[in-house]
Parts: sequence; structure tokens; C-alpha cells
Amino acid sequence: AELRIITCHLGNGCSIDAVKGGWAVDTSMGFTPLEGLIMGTRTGDIDPAAVLYIMKSEGMSAEEADTLLNKKSGLLGFSGISSDMREVMDAADSGNERARTAIDMYCYRIRKYISAYTGILGGLDALVFTAGVGEHSPVIREKSCEDLSVLGIEIDSALNGQAVGGEVEIGKQGASVRVFVIP
Repeated sequence: AELRIITCHLGNGCSIDAVKGGWAVDTSMGFTPLEGLIMGTRTGDIDPAAVLYIMKSEGMSAEEADTLLNKKSGLLGFSGISSDMREVMDAADSGNERARTAIDMYCYRIRKYISAYTGILGGLDALVFTAGVGEHSPVIREKSCEDLSVLGIEIDSALNGQAVGGEVEIGKQGASVRVFVIP
């Protein structure tokens, strides 16, 4: 009844949920899916004044700004390559700095939400990665958990590297938070 879980649904669309005792107590999405994490084409959290500034300086209508925020931002906008994480990772591996920065921003935002939700839950028992990127990208899972050992989150690199598309526990043995990949 008191189990505290954070689920990280990472795909072209992304969300993180804080779950306590089987009930979602918070989610990264707001009025629309635009709020929260950086996604394939969506900005995620953004200062509303930045949107107003862009609209004014570029002479954008509300419809054009909506298209920019929902269809031309996120990984696509930051990397200048694609909304597909696989393509962005390939570009980063080939030395593309914009792609590297896009990945760093994507994972930073995940760490930020995990940290905040751990506080909201009063601790954490389990962290779950799911959806296309969450299930299939050991690199993104690892980068998303960097520096979170202070919260009890530690990834076993070998287990993480083998966990692609299956239900696997990837946390270090003895860590206070269990970490899973669950399709």
C-alpha cells in the first residue's frame, strides 16, 4: 500500500509519473502533453515568456507557435537532425555536437523529474523505464540515472547493456532503489 514508484515512459512522446500505493499522485504532463519532458517534437517545459518573445520577434500567429512547440521542437529542434532518438544518437556518435547536446538536455530533464518526484513521494522504492526509448536504449537509461546515487538509484552497467526490449531488473544489487525495464 505504500510502494513508491516512478515510471519513465520514454518514446517519441514522454511522460514521468509518481505513483504511491498504486495511485498516480503526479505526472509530467499538464493540460496537454506539451508540458514536462523533452519529446521527439515537443518542447517540454518552457518559460511562457519565451513563447511570447518568439511569437513577437518572428511575427508568428498562435497557430504557427502551436506548430513550432508541438511539431518542430524537442529532439528534432534541438538536434536539427530528427525526432527519432536512434538517429539523434547515431549523429551524436558521429561527433554532431547539437545531437549530443539534445541527448544531454533530454536526460537532464528526466533526472530533474526523477529527483523532484522522489521528494514528492518521500523516497523511492522502484524506478521503471518503458516505451521505445526506455525499453531499447541502455545509453539513455544510464545517462538518465547519472548522479542519482544520492537518491539510492544505481544502475548495473552490464545488466543495463543486456536489457533491450525485455522485462529486466537493471539496478545494482544492494542499492536502495530497484530499477527495472518493463515493456
